[in-house]
Amino acid sequence: MDLKGIVSELKRERDRLDRAIAALDSTEVVVGSNGASRPRTAVRKSGSRLSAAGRKRLSDLMKKRWAERRKKSASSK
Repeated sequence: MDLKGIVSELKRERDRLDRAIAALDSTEVVVGSNGASRPRTAVRKSGSRLSAAGRKRLSDLMKKRWAERRKKSASSK
């Protein structure tokens, strides 16, 4: 490859890198406490969507369900 070919290849690579840098500059990125970064759109809201009463009700239902399974399993043995 001649010198002009090498220079033109390097210019194409520079243009590609410039486009990549411009794309990265246009996105807003959040850096977490562990150093990992993610796009701003990936940030989730914190907190629970269930009330304390709802959690209690689900807990009671699951306890009832598992008690029935244990009872059924014990009777089949």
